[in-house]
Amino acid sequence: MNVEELASRRPWVGSEVDAFIQENTARYLMMSNAELDQELERLVTTHEQYMDHQCVQLYAGTNIVNPRVGRMLSSTLGSRASLGYPGAKYNMGMQYGDQIEIMLAALLKKLFDAPYVEYRVPSGTIANLYVYMAATKPGDTVMAFSDAAAGHVSHHAAGAAGFYGLDVHDVPFDAARMDIDEAAFVEKARALRPRLIIVAGSMCLFPYSLRCVRQVADEIGAYVLYDAAHMGGLIAGGHFQQPLHEGADVMTGSTYKSFGGPPSGVILTTSAELADRLERVAYPGMTANFDLSKAAAMVVAVLDLLEFGPEYGAACIANAQALAEALDEYGVTVHHVEGRGFTGSQHVAVQALAYGGGNRASARLSGANLLMSSITLPIAELPDDANAIRIGTQEVTRWGIRPQDMRTVAKFMARVLVEGEEPTRVRPDVVDFRAQFQALHFVRQ
Repeated sequence: MNVEELASRRPWVGSEVDAFIQENTARYLMMSNAELDQELERLVTTHEQYMDHQCVQLYAGTNIVNPRVGRMLSSTLGSRASLGYPGAKYNMGMQYGDQIEIMLAALLKKLFDAPYVEYRVPSGTIANLYVYMAATKPGDTVMAFSDAAAGHVSHHAAGAAGFYGLDVHDVPFDAARMDIDEAAFVEKARALRPRLIIVAGSMCLFPYSLRCVRQVADEIGAYVLYDAAHMGGLIAGGHFQQPLHEGADVMTGSTYKSFGGPPSGVILTTSAELADRLERVAYPGMTANFDLSKAAAMVVAVLDLLEFGPEYGAACIANAQALAEALDEYGVTVHHVEGRGFTGSQHVAVQALAYGGGNRASARLSGANLLMSSITLPIAELPDDANAIRIGTQEVTRWGIRPQDMRTVAKFMARVLVEGEEPTRVRPDVVDFRAQFQALHFVRQ
């Protein structure tokens, strides 16, 4: 199938992407097995050198893990099927692996002060789907943050919520405060009477008005889901807000990002009824064999947060605030909320209209080894691009970068965005700066 035919079948991908994939596919199919082995080793080594040692990683959706996480993931735990409950596995010989599952569940409950946990989910998106299956049925009305309020695709018609058949409506959002528009929300929720209300998403600058949501949910008989995909590490450390103590029935999350563990997901709830339904969804419903290597890796990450979570979360926020203030001083249009400041989390948002949009600006910055991504803010929009840049400080914090160092990072960004300097001229300075930070912090050795 040629590029034109593919583009007609998959217009959401784009002809340039299809051409890129086809070109490289053809190249790999022409290589011998030995050549492919060598190329694989080269790609892995080059990727690690670039990401871990030469770039300032400010992408909000990633983190560097404790090396012991990697060791657990590479263990043979992951190659052994694990079917059923600890103490009653379908396959024999799991008596040691069973203890890892029990340990993980106990530590997650302790970390988040939650009575019920479901850890047999492969990602934050699938965690959301499990909640939909436990709390709603196809055709039910739900409310979630819009794209402009950084709602995640898994909350929307194009993602898991739509695939499951939910009728999704926007939660009214107050752009001036970057929070729920309480008055409009109360009126809309009473009219729609949704079965589920979803709070938070892909960028969280400040805590949300969960207590208001809880009051309305009690009135109309709705469940409240807090999507902590990005905020799990900070919440675990006692920062930002505590959703399960402020009104959420259930909290989902990714276990990488600020959590700092392997790519996986988790669900926590205070509701015994929801916990029973979630357990049936997870097993025997949607999870057959659970990957025990991820369970072991998650134990390492949870222990890191139990020991360093409060200090780590505070450092992430301090770095984000220092970066935002320095960017503002250097003339970068940082998103600001009157009376609240630039951020109360590890996230920073830069308005990118003046820089050609979030995608274009992020691509230019990547040429200087400054890695981040685009996002949409509830401000004036571009017709073909996200209108903002999203920044996260969770990884640079683990590499030992401190608030006083963020001024240097801000200057690198300003040289590209404000001064218009060619990114390749900035890149050597970024690499030299990054070379100073090669030891991990806030992880147990």
